[in-house]
Amino acid sequence: MINNLAVVTLWVDDFKCAISFYRDVLGLELTTRPGEAPHFRVGDGLLVLIKGQFCPPEDAFPPDFAQISFSADDLEGMVANLQKHKVELIGHIEERRDSRWIKLRDPAGNLIELVEIKD
Repeated sequence: MINNLAVVTLWVDDFKCAISFYRDVLGLELTTRPGEAPHFRVGDGLLVLIKGQFCPPEDAFPPDFAQISFSADDLEGMVANLQKHKVELIGHIEERRDSRWIKLRDPAGNLIELVEIKD
């Protein structure tokens, strides 16, 4: 029986830039030592960065569906922090009855989404 998501892997072309983004901008905990593939603790699971070029599929549908979504308690606070770090946001905060979200790209071009689930 599967009971949790353990690892998500993203391709990045520049470890130093990606580590700075995920650790210093998004606030994830880096759990590896220098020289190892970067691992970040995300809840009970891990985000692992692998060296390589991100290559989005040409026929993706929908084309703007995020590769990974992170749950955020304070979406406005996260957006303010992203703007402070000059991260380009894709559009604006979108909303439906059960959630709110914003999309952005990491330095390697991976499409990221920050989601705030409503109570």
